[in-house]
Amino acid sequence: MENLGVFETLREAIVETLPELEPADIRADDTLRDLGANSVDRMNIISETLEAQDLKVSMVEFGELRTLQEIVDLIEKKRAAAAQ
Repeated sequence: MENLGVFETLREAIVETLPELEPADIRADDTLRDLGANSVDRMNIISETLEAQDLKVSMVEFGELRTLQEIVDLIEKKRAAAAQ
């Protein structure tokens, strides 16, 4: 994946893992579960997104998050903290 914004990177990871989805159908207020991702899919999507953003974040921190926007917000927060 090229260096994209977090949401775009997340969307690409979702489409790679769930190829039946169209990128245009993925919105920030969706949940991975609503999009059809099982627990392994969710872990892979988040791992791919973190790798593309060159970040290491414990999967436990994603446990309470629901929407894609919440995932993006956490990753952006971690990226900003890593840049300091």
